Amino acid sequence: MTAVFQWLMLAQAAAEPMSFSSVLMISLATIFGLILLVFVLMFATVAQLWFRAWMSGASIGPVHLVVMKLKRINPEVIVDCRINAVQAGLAGEMSTMAMESHMLAGGRVPLVVRAMIAAHRAQIELDWNTAAAIDLAGRNVLEAVQTSVRTKVIDCPDPARSARPTLDGIAKDGIQLKAKARVTVRTNISQLIGGATEETVIARVGEGIVSAIGSCETHKEVLANPMLIAKAVLAKGLDSQTAYEIVSIDIADIDVGDNVGARLQADQAEADMRIARAHAEERRAAAVAHEQEMRALTQENQAQVVLSEAEVPRAMAGAYRRGTLRKAEDESR
Repeated sequence: MTAVFQWLMLAQAAAEPMSFSSVLMISLATIFGLILLVFVLMFATVAQLWFRAWMSGASIGPVHLVVMKLKRINPEVIVDCRINAVQAGLAGEMSTMAMESHMLAGGRVPLVVRAMIAAHRAQIELDWNTAAAIDLAGRNVLEAVQTSVRTKVIDCPDPARSARPTLDGIAKDGIQLKAKARVTVRTNISQLIGGATEETVIARVGEGIVSAIGSCETHKEVLANPMLIAKAVLAKGLDSQTAYEIVSIDIADIDVGDNVGARLQADQAEADMRIARAHAEERRAAAVAHEQEMRALTQENQAQVVLSEAEVPRAMAGAYRRGTLRKAEDESR
């Protein structure tokens, strides 16, 4: 009976014209109901994540999870990272909003969280802003933290990057030495952003080894104590402004090469001999030219003598014609 009475009351109310306030209330109630229905449907998709986060102590509100979906953020990734941070005792250093911002910027949130946890376990100072900046710069922040804990060995020269298998240096006595080195480094996180990479470290170490070999008086000195090279290279501070800190430099192999000094001396002697030959040939050519000039001058003088001899008969004939030659003969008699 009660249900029938209520139905009759609704029918009578429907038959009567409704006021503006009634229409407004019904519209607002309808809109609120639709919004609530949509929220319930969306919450149903993240209810399992919310319950898992709540049970793990990394509570994230249901409204927050729904907002993540509206932002096109994968809430499952954020929840997993939040749980890992809470379990590692880093909940205060990594907020949910920071993770969302990093994901929207294109960062790899799980990798950064794992790096933060590894740095915390290894007692390495690394905050969220630094780790996020390293990740956005394109570096593998987890690998950097692992290299800070576990050192990395670099071959110098690197066979994958260099066509030359050894570092060739020449001692002061002219003997060539061929060396191979192994450089032990660890990551310098404070200079990872903007610091020089592995290639720079290899180039600097190679240059230092060649310079150290060249400063030795004899090759025997290097062969007797290869650590002289390593100490000289380490003293130069080659890891400045790089993303790595050099722990040690070890000479893995060193061999004697060519006698470059003797070869250079032989080449210099050959060059000097060629220069001397060129100068001698120049002097010979000058002498031959001078001889030819003298011969031409002799021929010219002989021609002058012949011309002068040809003038004698003419002068005698003229004297006979003038009678001066006969008077001279009579006077002489």
